[in-house]
Amino acid sequence: MPEDKKKPDPRKTIPLRLSPELWEQLNRWAQDDFRSINGQIEYLLTECVKKHFGRSLEQEKREREARAMFEMPEKDDGVG
Repeated sequence: MPEDKKKPDPRKTIPLRLSPELWEQLNRWAQDDFRSINGQIEYLLTECVKKHFGRSLEQEKREREARAMFEMPEKDDGVG
């Protein structure tokens, strides 16, 4: 039977320093939303980026891929 191999997590890991007061507020908010504090911070950052750019990064990636599907490849005329 094949072994279950866990795929590496593609998310980036960053150290983050928070004041004890901010950590406590985020922790309470995370508990209210049934998330881990890490999940809450990721959620809040994602919402902030969506608000700033007007769409999610995933949405932007899908739009870019869709545009690329309809682009015509340039013809090589052999000159140059």
